[in-house]
Amino acid sequence: MPLTKLHIFDMDGTLLDGSACLHISEHMGVIARVNEIEEAWGRGEVGHVEFYELCLPLWAGLTESDIDQVFRSAPWIDNIAEVFKDIAKRGEYSAVITLSPMFFAERLRAWGVTTTHGALVFGGTAPDPAAVLTPATKVAIMKQLIHQYGLTPADCIAYGDSASDIPLFETLQNTVAVNAPAKLSNLAAAHYKGRNLWDAYMIGRNLAGSL
Repeated sequence: MPLTKLHIFDMDGTLLDGSACLHISEHMGVIARVNEIEEAWGRGEVGHVEFYELCLPLWAGLTESDIDQVFRSAPWIDNIAEVFKDIAKRGEYSAVITLSPMFFAERLRAWGVTTTHGALVFGGTAPDPAAVLTPATKVAIMKQLIHQYGLTPADCIAYGDSASDIPLFETLQNTVAVNAPAKLSNLAAAHYKGRNLWDAYMIGRNLAGSL
């Protein structure tokens, strides 16, 4: 049996207070409009591709420097880098899978996460529907990764907070709901409330019997 693990993290609401899209929009001065779009998306009135069709024109002119600034100032949960480093030190794998833009999530690689997966979209450019992630995509990416690493679903621990994590939580047995509402918490094997990712990570390790 494989001796390693794959830890899968959602980003928005799990590692980050709020969403990357809202923090980017606040920086670009279009937060009111994107709040409306995100609320409509949450109600199911706007699809995943349409969300970016509406948001991306508002981000025209977004630069790498802007993204760096938003990333640095974003309200991250505590001890993210420490968790990623511990996972790597144990010879295990970590992945961040998010519906938010890859150009934001990929900056987490500097903190030690093994891989990042997000929407391949760019400010001011129409989205390619095939490059926009959905909740079901999280399961597909998990399956690709466990095949790549020679693992099984039982070797995975997922950490998430929202409806976008439901398909993944329905698929895996080791799941930690992080500051999540009842809709996800009721599916989770364990729960964590707080701002210390290390504590949520220890709960996940205990679920997998790998403390």
